[in-house]
Amino acid sequence: MNLTELARKLKVTTKELKEKLPELGFHIGGRAIQIPDEQAQGVIEKWQEMLAQEELKKKEETLRQRDEASPEKAKSERVARLPQIITVHRLAERLGLSVIKIISELLKQGVVATINDNLDYEIAAIIAETLGWRAEKEKGGGEEAEKTSIKEKIKNLLGEENKKDLVARPPVVVVMGHIDHGKTSLLDRIRQTNVAAKEAGAITQHIGAYQVEIKDKEYGRRKITFIDTPGHEAFNEMRSHGGQVADIAILVIAADDKVQPQTLESIKVIQESNLPFIVAINKIDRPEVDIDRIKKGLSEVNIAPEDWGGKTICVPISAKTGEGVDNLLKMVILVADLEKDKLLTNPNREALGVVIESHVDKGAGTVATVIVYAGTLHSRDNIIIGQAHGKIRSLKNYLDEYVEIAEPGTPVQILGLKTPAHIGDILEVVDDVKDFKKRAKGLNPAHNFAINQSAVVKEKKQTSVALNVVLKADVSGSLEAIATALEKLNINPEVKLKLIKKGLGDITDTDFNLAKSSGAWLVGFHVDINSTVKGLAEETGYPFYLYQVIYQLIDEAQKQMNGLLKPEVVECPVGKAKVLALFRKSGNQQVVGVRINEGQAVKGAKIRVWRTDKLIGEGSLVQLQINKENVSEARTDVECGIRFDGHITLQVDDVLEIYSEEKKERKIFT
Repeated sequence: MNLTELARKLKVTTKELKEKLPELGFHIGGRAIQIPDEQAQGVIEKWQEMLAQEELKKKEETLRQRDEASPEKAKSERVARLPQIITVHRLAERLGLSVIKIISELLKQGVVATINDNLDYEIAAIIAETLGWRAEKEKGGGEEAEKTSIKEKIKNLLGEENKKDLVARPPVVVVMGHIDHGKTSLLDRIRQTNVAAKEAGAITQHIGAYQVEIKDKEYGRRKITFIDTPGHEAFNEMRSHGGQVADIAILVIAADDKVQPQTLESIKVIQESNLPFIVAINKIDRPEVDIDRIKKGLSEVNIAPEDWGGKTICVPISAKTGEGVDNLLKMVILVADLEKDKLLTNPNREALGVVIESHVDKGAGTVATVIVYAGTLHSRDNIIIGQAHGKIRSLKNYLDEYVEIAEPGTPVQILGLKTPAHIGDILEVVDDVKDFKKRAKGLNPAHNFAINQSAVVKEKKQTSVALNVVLKADVSGSLEAIATALEKLNINPEVKLKLIKKGLGDITDTDFNLAKSSGAWLVGFHVDINSTVKGLAEETGYPFYLYQVIYQLIDEAQKQMNGLLKPEVVECPVGKAKVLALFRKSGNQQVVGVRINEGQAVKGAKIRVWRTDKLIGEGSLVQLQINKENVSEARTDVECGIRFDGHITLQVDDVLEIYSEEKKERKIFT
C-alpha cells in the first residue's frame, strides 16, 4: 500500500504518519513510499489503539483539572465504596479512571494484574487512596458482590433477545448432600440407566458433567445435564460463584441417617444461590429407614415437604436398586418446566458458556470443559474465556467423542486455548476476526523490555498460593477471635490464608481427612484429638498442631505463610555483545562469533536478542570459546565464539543483552 493512501485513511499527513511509525514499532526507512499490506493493517490497528489511549488520557486530565478547580467539592465527593472482591476494570469504573491508570498504579505497588483479575479490598483500597480517594468497605461485600457481578455479566452479555427466537434448553442439575449419603451412587445409576449400554462402557474419563435423555409418556423425550460433583474439585470453585452453573439442585439425604452438617451446608449453598431443588431420600432399600425422621429434620430447618403442607418435593429412592429414580427424573423435568422462562435461550446467537473444569493434558494441551448456556458452539470458533483465548481446534462430548457443535445446555470439552481458563470464567464466541484479534491482544499487556543499567526485578505475573486451614476451638469466642486474627494475615496478594473449615470441639477424623485431602494446616486451640485421629496421624505422618496460647498459633501461621512466599527473582545485567559471524546451527543451538562491547559474557548466562532496536527473542549462553578453547567468561573488547540455545536464528549485527538471575528470599512477616 502507498504511504500517502495509508495516511489518507488515517486522516493525517504523510509526514505525520512517517514520524509516528517508529513509535508504533514500524521501521520502514525515511525514504520509503510503500508499505506491505499486512504491515499496513497492523499500522491501522496500532493507530486506533493509540487514539483510544490518547482519548483516555484526555478524560483523566479533564477529571484532574475538575478536581483541582474545586478541591473542597472533590474531596467531599471522592469516597470509593468497595466490596471485598472487585475486578480491575470495575475498580477503574468506580474511580472514573482508565484501566491503564489502575494497572500502572498496581505495578507501582508490585502487583501485576490484568483487566479481569480480582483484587482484594485491601489492595483496591490502597490504589484508591493513592489516587486521592477515601476507601470504604461495602456492607455485605465479598462473595455477594462477586456473585452479583457474575450474574450481571451473564445477563449483560445475553442482552435483550427476541422472544420468537427463544427455545427451552436442557436444565443443568447439581447433586449435593452429606458424604456417604449416596451422591455418587445416584449419578452412576442415572448414567447407567439412561445412557446406551455400549456408550456407558465407553466412558473412560469424566469431563465434570454428562447429559442423559429420558423417555416418558407424559413429558416425551427430554435431556438433562448433570454436573458430576462428588469428588470433583471444580465444584468447590463453582460454589463460590453462587451456583451460576446449575439451574436445579438435588439434595441427597440417606433414609437411614438424619440431616447432617454437610446437608446443612448444602442447603445454605442452595438458598444463597436461589436454586429450586428436590430432596432425594436415598437408601430406602435398607432396613430401619425412617423417612418421616428425615422430613422432620428438614422441617426443623424451615424446609417443609409437600405432604407436610410445604412446597419442597421429596422423592424416596434407592440408588442401589433404581427404585424411584425414574420418578426423581420426572420431578426434575417438572421443576424445569416451572422454571421454563429462565431456561429459554437463542440457539442461533454467538455461543455463551461457563467453564466448570480446566486442565493441561500432555497430549491435547490446554483443555477446558464448558457448559453452553446460549447459542451453538462450533469447532473452529474464535473464543475469549477470561484471560484465555484461541480458536477451537476440536470439541469432545462427555463420551469422549469428537463433535462439530455443542447446543445450549450441553457440556463439552474445548481444545485449542493458548492458556488455561479458570473455573467460573465465561466463554464468549467472537465471530468478527478483527474484533477477536483486538480483544485477544488486549488480554496480555505488553511488557516493558527497556534495558536498565542497574539490577531490576524481573516482571512476571504473580500467582497466588493458599495456606488452607482447618481450625477447631473449644468455645465460639476463641474460635471467632482466632479466625479474625488469621484472616488479618492476608496482607500479601501472593499468599492467601483460607479457612476451609472452622468449628467447635475436638479434632475428629473428618477434620483430619479434610485437612489431609486439601493439604491444609490442621490446628486446634484448647481442644484435644480422638484416638482415631492419633492413629491416622501416626500411620500417614500427616501433622496436626495444638495450642493453648493464641499468639503462638498466630506466629506459626506467619511462619507457614512465609514458607509459601516465592523468592524474588532479581535480574542482574552482565554485558552486551554484537554478532560478527555465523558458523553452524543444529536444532535450537547455534554457534556464532561475537565481540563483547560492554561488561562480559559468562557461560550459563541468559541472553536477550535485539535486532534493529526490537526485541525478537531470548535464549541462553551454553558454551563460550576463545581461540577454540573453552572458557567460563570473556571480557570487554574480546572476540569469542558462543553457543546460543534458543528458538530463534541469530543474524549478523544482532545485539545480545547478557544477564543473570538471582533468587532473593522474601518474607511477609519478620
